[in-house]
Amino acid sequence: MIRYLLRRTGTMLVTFMVISFLVFLIINLPPGNILTNQIAEMRASGEEASIAKAEQLIETYSLDEPVVVQYLIWVGAWPGSHGFSGLLQGDFGWSFELNRPVIDVVGEYAALTAIVNLAALIFVYLVALPLGTIAAVKANTWIDYLAGLIGYIGLATPNFLLALILLTYGARYFDLPIGGLMAREFEDQPMSWAKFQSILVHLIAPTIVIGTSGAAVIMRRLRANLMDELYKPYVETARAKGVPPVKRIIRYPLRMALNPFVADIGNLAPQLVSGSVMVSVVMSLPTLGPILLQALKAQDIFMSAFILLFVAALTLIGMLISDLLLALLDPRIRLGGRRKAA
Repeated sequence: MIRYLLRRTGTMLVTFMVISFLVFLIINLPPGNILTNQIAEMRASGEEASIAKAEQLIETYSLDEPVVVQYLIWVGAWPGSHGFSGLLQGDFGWSFELNRPVIDVVGEYAALTAIVNLAALIFVYLVALPLGTIAAVKANTWIDYLAGLIGYIGLATPNFLLALILLTYGARYFDLPIGGLMAREFEDQPMSWAKFQSILVHLIAPTIVIGTSGAAVIMRRLRANLMDELYKPYVETARAKGVPPVKRIIRYPLRMALNPFVADIGNLAPQLVSGSVMVSVVMSLPTLGPILLQALKAQDIFMSAFILLFVAALTLIGMLISDLLLALLDPRIRLGGRRKAA
């Protein structure tokens, strides 16, 4: 296990460095950046006094260097105007759009982003696991058809449209709060029981909106996998031996059918983060989604690159967690590979 973790950690670091370069390269593909765009606007409007400051920022952050050099400086592997100061040294760059350090902006919104997406992830599995299992066991009955209808609605309804529906009818008939993740009086207050309760109430609508499509996909996949397992010989053998139905399903076929279910953890977490961007905009959620969207539109290089790296890190960590869980769930999976014959 330790050898496997060390090997996977090394592979993850190499993969992360390759992703970081590709992210930085793709962000820099459009011509110019936020500062050069501002300089062009200031020259068009005759604001010559502010041009010198913008040009100084370009020189300070080495934005006039080739892309490869900019990347190495951003990572902290090449000296810039302040020496070695990049990701490796804990300097995540400066947001020119918000005029603040990137770490301050990310630190302010990362916790709420994690809360929203963790709640959505829990919702996905709490909904998909029982519905998928019941639909498989009660195949071709009204229960199966109802679960399928719920799944198709979740797949066919765009998240932003579902958000608009919940904002309208949830507030009207269920008194759900509209927008934000807490009441306004708690926004600048330290965490308390009242603030925690406000966050829980405000999480209801975003959790349903963000998690519905993911729950629908996993539910249909689990149903198909479990139906394939239910008719295998080992299930018939357990039935012949008199194993109770619930134990027979949970202990054997469900355990085998959960492999793809667990493997989806690595993909689902980053998909929830990236897929919640439009939902966060529609529902005015203080998460990293709207910040990323604005940074990409404004070509705010360091802000957008760091948030995209954050999503990439979630993917790699999620893949590692899913591999470890699969090894615990299925005894046929061995992390160390096949042992050599003596």
